[in-house]
Amino acid sequence: MRICIINPNSDAAMTAVIRENAQNFAAGRFEVDCLTNETGPAFIGCYEDMHACEAGMVALIKERQAAYDAFIVACHSDPGLDLLKEISTKPVVGICEASVKLATMLGHSFSVLSTSMRAVPNKQALCRKYGVEASLASVVGPDGATPDWENPDNLIRLGRRAVEQDGCEVLVLGCAGMGHVAARMGEELGVPVLDGVTCALMVAQGLVQAGLTTSKKRRYHAKQTD
Repeated sequence: MRICIINPNSDAAMTAVIRENAQNFAAGRFEVDCLTNETGPAFIGCYEDMHACEAGMVALIKERQAAYDAFIVACHSDPGLDLLKEISTKPVVGICEASVKLATMLGHSFSVLSTSMRAVPNKQALCRKYGVEASLASVVGPDGATPDWENPDNLIRLGRRAVEQDGCEVLVLGCAGMGHVAARMGEELGVPVLDGVTCALMVAQGLVQAGLTTSKKRRYHAKQTD
């Protein structure tokens, strides 16, 4: 089995972090490749960024349909996910959709840790779209205007606030680059902590093994060509 993870932005350092977390989970049980969308923005923080990364991701998937069994969009805004599900003949999994849906199976309520306060409404909207809003305790953003969200201590502080003040029972890491803190946060806070890349790999692996892919009956009906 070969699964392709696409980092929608052009940050090679972010791709390296995603690749390390993904390979640690795969542990040789299946092959994982992680690609950088070199034509995308350096960071995806708004809807304009999401739009700007779509063409590059479309090209990557169209070029590699035959080479991989599934694709993963490794950004917690799930940019272009509906479009990619439509054009791909293989399963396409977004890390936000995978993580928030799995979170509902592990506890009564969950919170999402956001990289910025600006991104909070976007994550709330995605939870509404994915039908999990009733289980959403909160979306927690950093206090500072320019937070060091890569710092594990800062992320654990946010997670603690969500558990103690908002009453969540599961934490979802709201960025593909946060996976490095999942194990430590879970140990310190005593709740499941979900890394979106790991969740997407779990879903993608299961879909491939079951021989399932996205329905093209109506919503994702592919364009017909002569």
